[in-house]
Amino acid sequence: MKKRTDKEIVEEYMTKLKHPLKNEIEAVRKIIKGSNINISERIKWNAPSYYCAEDMVTFNPRNHKTVHMVFHHPAIVKIKSPLLLGDYKDRRMTYFKNMKEIKSNRKELERIMNELVKKINSENKQRKLK
Repeated sequence: MKKRTDKEIVEEYMTKLKHPLKNEIEAVRKIIKGSNINISERIKWNAPSYYCAEDMVTFNPRNHKTVHMVFHHPAIVKIKSPLLLGDYKDRRMTYFKNMKEIKSNRKELERIMNELVKKINSENKQRKLK
């Protein structure tokens, strides 16, 4: 039996997902995947998750009132944005209530994703030089 690809697994997950903000989740997925060619998608912690060289951000589908995203790469704390909430030592949260919020924050989300990819790649280069 052929092993399923991450893309196939995510598509199946999204097909089965019962969530009041499913269209909004799809919109955010599209923004994230379109923001940088180095970003890949897979299922982690039973939700769509994004990574480049390392894991970066995962949806929290248990929250049914908002599109809740957990930025869990420690480099996220070096990025300043009104979308990145919480004062955790190694992560930040982002919440979108509706499609209007998603559309109005598209550019900022793209900026965050690109800056995070740069920081991760830079950290990895630094580690390799040591």
